[in-house]
Amino acid sequence: MPDAGALALFSAAAIALLLVPGPAVLFVVAQSVHGGRRAGLVSVLGLHAGTLVHIAAAAVGLSSLLVSSATAFEIVKYAGAAYLIALGVRRLVDRRDRTTAVAPRSAPRRRLFVNGIVVNVLNPKTALFFLAFLPQFVDVSAGSAALQMIVFGLIFLAFGLVTDSLYALVAGTAGGWLRTKPRSAAVERYASGSVFLGLGLATALSGSRKS
Repeated sequence: MPDAGALALFSAAAIALLLVPGPAVLFVVAQSVHGGRRAGLVSVLGLHAGTLVHIAAAAVGLSSLLVSSATAFEIVKYAGAAYLIALGVRRLVDRRDRTTAVAPRSAPRRRLFVNGIVVNVLNPKTALFFLAFLPQFVDVSAGSAALQMIVFGLIFLAFGLVTDSLYALVAGTAGGWLRTKPRSAAVERYASGSVFLGLGLATALSGSRKS
């Protein structure tokens, strides 16, 4: 098991990383603004269910296989990009009038949850994070490296649930305020759709694992 010093250092580093908005935060914010706080929180749960997959993969060495294979890395990267772009296009073409609606009109919770899982699992940068960041805190003399990876991963997941949920609550509240304004539905649709498209394009155009 990791010692107290390593756990404290890792926790501080993880919180610092999580507080900086990244693709996961933008995904949660877009879902929250569109569907409300509940939709955002369900999306957070989905994202971190995907994190569990990455933790397990890192523990058994699958992440290293992904990173070492350029072909596998590119396949996962483009699959994730295509999924984000599809979400963006769906959002942009949804022209149902919601200008008079008071409550948010979000996707079914199961779809939101699955979207979160898929977006995170198909993010090869998350696998790179677990392979490049977590091992720096592993002490092979302290016991099983795989067990330490799992412990660090679960700590990261716990902090991520808290920080991402805060983003979801704030963005969902802001979305509720926007829905009281005239023509806010069209603005929100274009904004959230553009976020998904931007995330997808950024993922597709990002450098290879060697860059």
